[in-house]
Amino acid sequence: MKFILARKDRMTQIFDDQGIVHAGTVLKAGPIVVTQVKAKDAKDGYAAVQVGFEVQTEKRLNKAQHGKAFKVLKEFRVEDPSSFEIGSEITLDSFAAGDSVRVAGTSKGHGFTGVVKRHGFHGGRRSHGQKHSEREAGSIGGGGRAGGRVAKGMRMAGRMGGDRVTVTNLKVLHVNAKTGEMIISGAVPGTRGSLVEIISA
Repeated sequence: MKFILARKDRMTQIFDDQGIVHAGTVLKAGPIVVTQVKAKDAKDGYAAVQVGFEVQTEKRLNKAQHGKAFKVLKEFRVEDPSSFEIGSEITLDSFAAGDSVRVAGTSKGHGFTGVVKRHGFHGGRRSHGQKHSEREAGSIGGGGRAGGRVAKGMRMAGRMGGDRVTVTNLKVLHVNAKTGEMIISGAVPGTRGSLVEIISA
């Protein structure tokens, strides 16, 4: 299993060998450093590799983080942790164009939104004496429905976005290990500069 951490940079388009254009996302990836190896038969009880990404100054770390001067610490579950050594680097060299990957990140936060934006409601009609009902939800209960109460799971206004989202079956279009850039087909979750995890499918 291959994995790496990256920052979302921008969207672009790239042409393949047949001249077909593909939309892609440019990511600034790695390198990441192995900071801890966890074994299933040890006190941890599961096999995983902890990695650090982006160097952090010591004065910004708390006591628990001393010795791991990184802005980001993430764990990846692996089947064989013995193949990883503490202090070793994982770079973009392990990825190549054509690889199938899944990308996980935090989606854009939209704050408190209404039903039209959040759920795609059409809103009320603009005729026959209706006033200020263009983006309202309409009736949410009543005596003829669920006994005059609001049913569980009713789609209503609320906080939207800021969730962990995983996009699968994406293809690596281009890798440049020297600049630390990789281009992945399609869109990935998050805003510019947000952290994403790239894992081989």
